[in-house]
Amino acid sequence: MGKEKTLSKSRTMTPKMVANFRRSLSFPNHPNHSNKPKKTFHVRSASLPCRSHPLISQLKDDLNELKSWALKPENRTSAWLCDGLNQLKIVHESLDDLLQLPQTRESLHGHSDLVEKLLDDFLHFVDVYGIFQTLILTFKEEHLAAQVAVRRKDESKIASYAKALRKMAKEMDKLVSNVQCIGKYIVPQQCVPVPDGDAELAEVMKDIIEVTELVSIALFNGLGVSMAFPKPTCSWIGLGKKTKKVKEDEGIVEFLEMGLESLLWGLRKKGDEEVKMMSKKMHELEDCICGIESGGEKVFRSLLNARVSLLNVFTQ
Repeated sequence: MGKEKTLSKSRTMTPKMVANFRRSLSFPNHPNHSNKPKKTFHVRSASLPCRSHPLISQLKDDLNELKSWALKPENRTSAWLCDGLNQLKIVHESLDDLLQLPQTRESLHGHSDLVEKLLDDFLHFVDVYGIFQTLILTFKEEHLAAQVAVRRKDESKIASYAKALRKMAKEMDKLVSNVQCIGKYIVPQQCVPVPDGDAELAEVMKDIIEVTELVSIALFNGLGVSMAFPKPTCSWIGLGKKTKKVKEDEGIVEFLEMGLESLLWGLRKKGDEEVKMMSKKMHELEDCICGIESGGEKVFRSLLNARVSLLNVFTQ
């Protein structure tokens, strides 16, 4: 009778443990790895299971894709930029899923210095993207006013538009400088060995900060260069061909193709067809701006959610 009771008890307990384990590993945006053989881990270990964990593997793949994305400067279109922002959002959503796992929290509990650095870095990213949202909203308002000015051939309003964009370009440059200061020495140097799972987790966190910086710089620098077109008294020729080439490589294709600087020369002398063509290009550019704004907002929210999950590491 004693053996039967013991066997009955084990049958009732085992399904419950498996169910909880599977639920903790469920995440809707990633493929099912249920066909792979499961490995067992010691419950007392604070290390994050590495390699066999599907979310870690998926994160590494996404991080590698983003690093490859950053190496394609010849494709600096708004669509390319939005694609990078979308991939970055997915990375941070996966990080948020990873931070919900008990194994991850146990591992991070043993590295409070790393968590504090991450919290500080994420706070800076959230602040930067909050400022960016304000700037892009101002940009949209100025651009809408400029479209009206083009139809009316109001050169004074266009001059004000140019001045506003040059001011925003300087603000974008500041965001680039702020981002470049984030993520330094994120992985603490330790004299004692750490478990493989902990080391892998720290490396993944470091890579996430790195790709966030890469995408953010591409975003802010691309818009900054695109907005900083010359004053009416300036000439691209005087800047030299090499400088012009560098600026074009760093800018966003749709902005450069529209030729914002051409608005500053003889708008009243342009014919009706030229004005219509310019208005059409500005309308298309407005769609690009809205797409970038949406991508930036999604990254902002994913950063905020990931930081909240990091804070919960200390409280739960």
